[in-house]
Amino acid sequence: MEFQKINKYVIGVDLGSSATKTVLINEQGKTIATAKQLYSMNQPKNGWAEQSPQVWKEAVLSTIQEVVKKSGVKSEDILGIGLSGQMHGLVMLDEENNLISDAIIWCDQRSSQEAEEMLDLMPMEKWIEISANPPLAGWTAAKIVWVRKNLPENYSRCKHILLPKDYIRYILTGKFATDVSDASGMQLLDVKNRCWSEEIINVLQIDPKLLADVYESQEITGYLLPEIADKCGLTVNCAVVAGGSDNACAGIGTGVVRQGQAFTSIGTSAVLYSHLDEYTEIPSGGLHLCCSAVPGCWHTMGGPQSGALSIEWFKNKFCLDLVEKAEQEGITFYDAMMNMVQTVPIGSEKLIYLPFLMGERTPHIDPLYRGAFLGLNVVHTQAHMLRAIMEGITYCLADCNNLLKEQGVSLVSVRACGGGSRSPVWRKMMAALYECEVCTLENEEGPAYGAAILAGTGVGIYSSVQDACDQFIKEKDSLLPDLEDSVVYKKFHTVYDSMCDSLRADFTALAKL
Repeated sequence: MEFQKINKYVIGVDLGSSATKTVLINEQGKTIATAKQLYSMNQPKNGWAEQSPQVWKEAVLSTIQEVVKKSGVKSEDILGIGLSGQMHGLVMLDEENNLISDAIIWCDQRSSQEAEEMLDLMPMEKWIEISANPPLAGWTAAKIVWVRKNLPENYSRCKHILLPKDYIRYILTGKFATDVSDASGMQLLDVKNRCWSEEIINVLQIDPKLLADVYESQEITGYLLPEIADKCGLTVNCAVVAGGSDNACAGIGTGVVRQGQAFTSIGTSAVLYSHLDEYTEIPSGGLHLCCSAVPGCWHTMGGPQSGALSIEWFKNKFCLDLVEKAEQEGITFYDAMMNMVQTVPIGSEKLIYLPFLMGERTPHIDPLYRGAFLGLNVVHTQAHMLRAIMEGITYCLADCNNLLKEQGVSLVSVRACGGGSRSPVWRKMMAALYECEVCTLENEEGPAYGAAILAGTGVGIYSSVQDACDQFIKEKDSLLPDLEDSVVYKKFHTVYDSMCDSLRADFTALAKL
């Protein structure tokens, strides 16, 4: 399909948990300029995770300024901005729209008791029927209940509840809005019908006036405020579309917009994301099921909360010698790591790693799970432990794929993107465990790019999200599964699953000590 050839541009902003990345693209989907700003996570107590929305604001405004300046594009030719953001966070504003506290972000597990109490208010089957997911400590609803119980003064002052990217929308436009994909992760949305659930809101006794209006991801929610437009070098005619969750926007940024397509990303957390053209309930709740940023579609996602975080933890605590060696050789730590692990056989010589440093969301759903190396003996080295971490993460992702298969959803191909998943060693591991083709992309752009495509669709540059993806996003390399490797991995995967099940009670007992 031919697109309208006009000299117009859009911006995509991805508000991540470790950085904000912003891109500016033209109507042909070419990235003209990028900018990135890093920040940190605060962990005031074990299992807690917070960030300052003020830091997000500064990162977003500065990266938008940077891409506009770098591009040299006229301000009037930049028609729209799309927002992508980390899911499940809780931002609360008071009556004067001031921040009440730092945001409680996605990987915070303090509200595990509240998630359990939500099951006393409504049975599991009903939660899955309406919200498409079981009550989860990391999701926004449980955080809201926790604040109401533990910080009643803060809750009594709250007049607006926002997700992280939607706080940025308020800063840009003065509007309170969200989109269906990100709202799905709040546990307050009727996911099948793509609207707030009156039943859930009543059960949790949350004032619906606290919640923002819900839009489809490509819909325009407002325009830049004059002071923001002036600060960023844009105009007040620049639209801000609803955008989407980071994973939903990554789905668009990787071209996963049709049934049978999926992507794997190994960032701070790791995820297997699959697109669904039709609503498909996951009865066990073992996979997250959310509205897609593609209108009228849905997606599943699952995987360990501690993906690359497991490797970063091990690197920073136990691999300083390897970090120094990599620097001396002029290569990255990850290149040095891959050189080491490919000398270790499948199964890491009978060493299993459970990637649960921050509790677990899918498919085991238990905030009290913790990380573990199992099967250690004197033959194991740094290389064995690094490979075991990679394998443990991939076993968890493969469990998610197996849940899809149980619902009759077969993946034709998986696109690997982000961090370690670009490694041939890791892709070979994935192909064997997923038992399907694993591909890389010619140009890997991710959530910010997906948000930009949403903006372009919203302002009329692109006729649809799918058409834009078909034209701009191309596969590069593909790797078919090694059947012999698959046979061996299945044996270790079975032991991994058994260990996950066997240790659940022990992790619970440990947490209570």
